[in-house]
Amino acid sequence: MKVGMITLGCAKNTVDTEIMLGDLQAQGYKLTNDPALADVLVINTCGFIQAAKEESIATILEMAEWKEKGVCRLLLVTGCLTQRYGQEILDEMPEVDGVLGTGTLDQLDSVIKRALNGERVFLVAEPTFDYDIVKERLRVTPQYSAYVKVAEGCDHTCAYCAIPLIRGKYRSRSRESIINEVQALAKEGVQEINIIAQDVTRYGYDRYGSFLLPNLLQDLLQVAGPAWFRLLYAYPTHFTPELIKLMRSNSRLLDYVDLPLQHISPRILQAMRRPDNPEQVRRLLYTLREALPQVTLRTTFIVGFPGETERDVELVADLMREIQFDHVGVFTYSREEGTVAAELPEQIPFAISEERRDYLMSLQAPISKSRNERYLGQTVEVLVEQSWAEGDGIVGRGRKDAPDVDGLVYVHNSGAKPGQIILAEINQALEYDLVGVSGA
Repeated sequence: MKVGMITLGCAKNTVDTEIMLGDLQAQGYKLTNDPALADVLVINTCGFIQAAKEESIATILEMAEWKEKGVCRLLLVTGCLTQRYGQEILDEMPEVDGVLGTGTLDQLDSVIKRALNGERVFLVAEPTFDYDIVKERLRVTPQYSAYVKVAEGCDHTCAYCAIPLIRGKYRSRSRESIINEVQALAKEGVQEINIIAQDVTRYGYDRYGSFLLPNLLQDLLQVAGPAWFRLLYAYPTHFTPELIKLMRSNSRLLDYVDLPLQHISPRILQAMRRPDNPEQVRRLLYTLREALPQVTLRTTFIVGFPGETERDVELVADLMREIQFDHVGVFTYSREEGTVAAELPEQIPFAISEERRDYLMSLQAPISKSRNERYLGQTVEVLVEQSWAEGDGIVGRGRKDAPDVDGLVYVHNSGAKPGQIILAEINQALEYDLVGVSGA
């Protein structure tokens, strides 16, 4: 049988897809990227915010058409949306033959067999999947770049966030399983390891009683092969001096800090139930800039949270002007059922939230360009991703650019292959991208 899988949402969801694909391949299934050829179509959904839910539902309906015009016999749905709304999907979407949640990733084969026997399968349990038991993983990322999920779930109680409802409590993987995975990726020739979790800086606390991310990284940096190790999704409250010292002392651990701050107004942070305070955040940001002069700072903000005023938005704008972040994402607040914020008064109209988002992003654009201009005349490392016919060269990413969310580097006069790391002399800085010429 041929199985096709569509993945929506974040990199953490991508890892789940890779686990399911690896298990299916080990069970003898054929895999296809063409929905017209798939006997079974599986959609790994996102259900984090309203826009993601709408995209997931639209994708389910789109893929359901292949049951009429293709060879598809089964349409199955998994991921975050089914963890929250699995029964509703079965009740309201007759096109769907079965659902399974985030806690039952390893049971897709069983669901397929049951559905082939005529059962409409509901397999949504507590979101407590143990990533240490994973034996097979078939990566869908490029051969040279991989995500390594070091933990799942979240213990924070942010008022706007449904992740604990979807993914459960924070669960660190064992150090041994993570090291083994990175060693295996190194043997495959992976150059870039992107370390992910809902909060990477919390790693180890639940399992070992201490925040052990620096210790884990020291172990991973002993693995020969990968040139870049990148941290994604770090909370400010647990970004320790030990971690900063390690980043400063080992060039393979990139000077790239992704701190999802969400806001800076004290009263909005308090309403959001965020553990940070503005002065603590500022101290950390200035400490990072002092200790790591070439650091890339990325953050995200939420606008339109209940009760937010124009003055609160200006506090965010002031921080952006003050800190000069390299990368900023601004998102509109999504009112998610089951969260504390959904019941708060003073809900902000979506149109106002959009205006605030557009305002902050327009503010960030020249800041991003200014930050890029510091690379003019410099020689930088570039991880090659694809050829660039128009420029007789390649397109890649620098140390400052995470996959899928940041900018690109366009390099003239290079015939390098994907996965190689080359040197490029930068001669043009755009708002989000860099342009240069091969330096070696």
